[in-house]
Amino acid sequence: MTIEAPELLTLDQLSPDEMMLIEMLRGELQLERWQFDELDAYFNGEQIIRDLGISIPPQLKGLHTVVGWPRIGVTALEERLDLDSFRWVDGADSSDLQAIADANDLFDEASLAHTDALVFGRSYLAVGSGDCGSADCPPLISVESPRDMAVMWDARTRTVTAALRECDAPWMGLIGPREQLLVLYLPDQTVQAVRSPSGGWEVIDRDIHNLGIVPVVRMANRQRTGERWGRSEITPEVMSITDAACRTLLGMEVAREFFAAPQRYILGASEQAFQDAEGNPKGAWETYIGRVLALERDEDGNVPEVGQFTAYDPSAYTKIIDLYARIMATQLGLPPHYLGYTSDNPASADAIRSAEAQLIKRAERRQRRFGHAWVQALRLGLWVQQGEPPDKTRVIEPVWRNAATPTVAASTDAAVKLVTAGVLQPNSAVTMQMVGLTASQQQQVLAEQQRAAGQQATQDILAQIAKLNSVSLPDAAENQ
Repeated sequence: MTIEAPELLTLDQLSPDEMMLIEMLRGELQLERWQFDELDAYFNGEQIIRDLGISIPPQLKGLHTVVGWPRIGVTALEERLDLDSFRWVDGADSSDLQAIADANDLFDEASLAHTDALVFGRSYLAVGSGDCGSADCPPLISVESPRDMAVMWDARTRTVTAALRECDAPWMGLIGPREQLLVLYLPDQTVQAVRSPSGGWEVIDRDIHNLGIVPVVRMANRQRTGERWGRSEITPEVMSITDAACRTLLGMEVAREFFAAPQRYILGASEQAFQDAEGNPKGAWETYIGRVLALERDEDGNVPEVGQFTAYDPSAYTKIIDLYARIMATQLGLPPHYLGYTSDNPASADAIRSAEAQLIKRAERRQRRFGHAWVQALRLGLWVQQGEPPDKTRVIEPVWRNAATPTVAASTDAAVKLVTAGVLQPNSAVTMQMVGLTASQQQQVLAEQQRAAGQQATQDILAQIAKLNSVSLPDAAENQ
């Protein structure tokens, strides 16, 4: 009994080392959230415009203009990161990988992970045991936001050494007041804790997995040797140009309020021209739209002179916005027409492909970087499911859609030439992938080919039987 009591305490309570890790990671998480809030505001068009206080009157400071260029840049890049399937490089049956991906809806969740990585600079994939309770239960792979998770990273081994996820408890509002949930990921176990009434942390679950590694994978964007945590696609340059474009649009709105109606002047009019029948001064708008042009002659018989100032021309603002659009297209690697800037002459097909070259190359780089994270998550999932690490000699390959989105005719022509030259086989998965067929379409095509081959074999057998019967009938007649 004296030996088991300390063990029960360590299971029910956090150890000093665990408390130190939690405080360290929570501090890092709180420090980064303000930056994530700013990036999220630019992505959603909710950022606060930095007014210079020169051309905007105080009455219009509440007017808000939005330029969605950061969202367009991130979305245009993410839309070219379509994860199609996973497969073993050695050509073995990949149904086990497909089962894990389908059970976790990874091909849909991948869009969430990629978007967070592009906006915040990183996202996370957490791997755990499934909830079905059976031995062959597929593992649980979830996409986690960097707003809720922080990790300790070993740059030498390029692995996570500890991770912390802080969020609201899933049962909040159902059985009691809102509770805060902590999940601490360690190499040998995963600890879940909630706030206790005394203000500390109360352990509610310990999953002793003994994997030897932390079951968390980081998906980082735009890494550098000194910045392994990743960087957002919404760079300071993008923020600055977005703010400038918003201020320009706001200035155009202010000018429209002042100069939407042409400004006129009247010289030599009497005071009665601006009064109503009772002698009260008319309002500015009533004076403008009323019978102010029907002016009487003065006492000397002269007619007041009426003129109009030059009307407001918004082209000065639109030219500046077009300039910002071209600069922003360079920063985001987008064709200018993605941001609404077009020229009078339509671009040729070669010009469009040339304009998209930088965006395609960025997408291909992200496919390689993000694909490595997906492979790590799949290998961890197999490890959790099978109870032993997968063979290192067997390589998992993520299959991506072509980021360049070529035409069907061009893809088919290239595949036909490679098959004709003997480089590829007609029924090869690589050939079908080049044509643009998805994994489910490839399986359907193979099933239809097998069905057609079976029907042809049956017809050949029936033809042989009929031929043998036709030959044996005359021989039987002669014998009679």
